[in-house]
Amino acid sequence: MADSLPEDDFTTEDTWRVFRIMAEFVEGFETLSRVPRAVTVFGSARTSPGDPEYVQAEELGRALAKAGHAVITGGGPGTMEAVNKGARETGGESIGVCIELPREEKPNPYLTRVISFRYFFVRKVMFVKYSKAFVILPGGFGTLDELFESITLIQTRKVPPFPVILVGEDAYWDGLLSWLRGALVETGKISSQDLAVLKRARTTAEVLSFVEESPVT
Repeated sequence: MADSLPEDDFTTEDTWRVFRIMAEFVEGFETLSRVPRAVTVFGSARTSPGDPEYVQAEELGRALAKAGHAVITGGGPGTMEAVNKGARETGGESIGVCIELPREEKPNPYLTRVISFRYFFVRKVMFVKYSKAFVILPGGFGTLDELFESITLIQTRKVPPFPVILVGEDAYWDGLLSWLRGALVETGKISSQDLAVLKRARTTAEVLSFVEESPVT
């Protein structure tokens, strides 16, 4: 007779994990369905107050709020904090969609609504489902992950072609865009139409203009 399975058998753990995942989806849907489609802004958690990128992000949050757009970020420090700060201090809806990490700081203090997730993939669904545009400021792996996931979903027609707007210094974006054109478009890995999903904005006014073109309302 086979030995009985240990109490911490992975099949049992995975079964109960389904309920935790479902609970996160329910909480996310209930919280975010109450606000209009927002502009989600991604960027580095390592940007310091006073840094030019922080100042630019704060200005962007302020402008989005003044234009009547709710703002969503990852709810953390750095660029995310700056965007939330600008939106909150202008009287706008400033939402933090946070992730629970071992070394992650608490949500920034400029949020009108905050929701935290244990699972990255649940959080990603919330970003896409409740956004009408993505604005990508300079950041690290997490920022680039959100960038490429969004354009993959648009390319495969899983979501409407909402604007994915690249903001910040040419020194940050030019190398990536050049590589995409040379290594991917020229070799047929993607089409020029796929790359056209990305919108390059160098001013806040340009960002607002691209947001207004969104087919998602």
